[in-house]
Amino acid sequence: MGVSITNKTIDKLLGFLFRLDVESKKRLINRLSESVESEDENKNNLNTLFGSWVDSRDSDAIISEIRESRVENVDRAEF
Repeated sequence: MGVSITNKTIDKLLGFLFRLDVESKKRLINRLSESVESEDENKNNLNTLFGSWVDSRDSDAIISEIRESRVENVDRAEF
C-alpha cells in the first residue's frame, strides 16, 4: 500500500526533478520502474498475506522443546 499524492504535489516534485542532470533522471526512472514491478509481483503473491513457520523438526519435537523450556516460578509474592 502506498501513499497517494495530489496533482499539485506531483507538479512541485517535477519542478525539482527537471533540474536534475540526465544521469540522475535515468537512475530515478529505473528505481521507480523497479518499485512498480515489485509491487505488481507482491499483489499476486499469496505468501505476502500470511507468515508461516519454517522448521525441519516435526510438530511433536517442537511441542516437546516448548514444554521443556518452560520455567516454573516457585517464588510467589504474597499480598
